[in-house]
Amino acid sequence: MATRYWVVSLPVQNSHSDSLLWSHLQESISKHSFDTPLYRFSIPDLRVGTLDSLLSQSDDLHKSNSFIEAVSHKIRRQIEEFERVSGVVSSSLTVDGVPVDSYLTRFVWDEAKYPTMSPLREIVDGIHVQVAKIEDDLKVRVAEYNNVRSQLNAINRKQSGSLAVRDLSNLVKPQDIIMSEHLTTLLAIVAKYSQKDWLSSYETLTTYVVPRSSKKLYEDNEYALYTVTLFSRDADNFRTKARERGFQVRDFEYSPETQESRKQEIEKLMQDQDTLRSSLLQWCYASYGEIVQYFLGDAPVHKGHD
Repeated sequence: MATRYWVVSLPVQNSHSDSLLWSHLQESISKHSFDTPLYRFSIPDLRVGTLDSLLSQSDDLHKSNSFIEAVSHKIRRQIEEFERVSGVVSSSLTVDGVPVDSYLTRFVWDEAKYPTMSPLREIVDGIHVQVAKIEDDLKVRVAEYNNVRSQLNAINRKQSGSLAVRDLSNLVKPQDIIMSEHLTTLLAIVAKYSQKDWLSSYETLTTYVVPRSSKKLYEDNEYALYTVTLFSRDADNFRTKARERGFQVRDFEYSPETQESRKQEIEKLMQDQDTLRSSLLQWCYASYGEIVQYFLGDAPVHKGHD
């Protein structure tokens, strides 16, 4: 269950009134809640300019706050998607090496990142630029990963789809194919309910078919894959006659080199996918922590003057 935090901004005049207000707040909360911790969220004095200047920045601060929050959610969703696919869930996300809850409750303004001598608008604009860069980087990395994944999915569909459209190379062995000066082997896709028709007719579809040369190599829910050997000069005529009978002759050329090349391509794509996923996940972990820091660098100022 996620932990909710409320950021409350209260006016103080000096250190004495600050201490009294802090004590009163602790006492009031302890009376009306159960074990609710209270943390001091210290924000330095910032150069906000005139009241008119601060009011003019109010809308920009709200938009910036919403933008940073939206980018953090994008990264968080990407992390959750990868963890769901891998079945591994991280114990917790971190900011600067510590859990988010710990970072929130021990927040200290980072003077190096957000110099208090800089105007408020300059600080907010700088944060917005950095978060926009992170969002752009996320888009590029996700697009690169999705491109490799899409290529793998396309190959998998070809290997697992219907015989009418799938890649046949992993179903055909060298001994299934006869290629000589005069003979050739064709691959026919036959509907399951037409197998008897095929077996009784393929030898007579044309004149130069080798008798009893057809062999079933594979069968799926809709079709069966058969070989047929015939004279090469009769191949085109056989294709035409087979099509007229409702049999599909697939174009196929067996090549060990092509087989090995395709296998290497798949292996490389799988390796690239794993590498990109691991790299993107690690980047998301680091960027999420960075986004939280930017969010806190922007949000408390806005809420303090809300």
